Amino acid sequence: METERPLQLDDAVELNPTHHFRWEEPQRSHVLLYPEGIVKLNETAAAIIEAATGAASLGAAVTALAARYERADLEPKIIAFLEDARAKGWIRVKS
Repeated sequence: METERPLQLDDAVELNPTHHFRWEEPQRSHVLLYPEGIVKLNETAAAIIEAATGAASLGAAVTALAARYERADLEPKIIAFLEDARAKGWIRVKS
């Protein structure tokens, strides 16, 4: 897995090309599918992955999520989750 510098708000991230993020009706949740298996995501994890991989930067994703949940203190928690996701190989910083 990546052992680079910590994520920064001006970074843009994407899903690992071997992973697929989608809604699974039988699971009734969002999942990450990858060659070795599947990860069932809770609503919050799915929202973070979706926002982070769809935004121009992590700062934009944090802003969008803060507005969605009406909370200004989410940045450290979002970045920590994304650091874990990167360590697990789910996401990577766009080149």
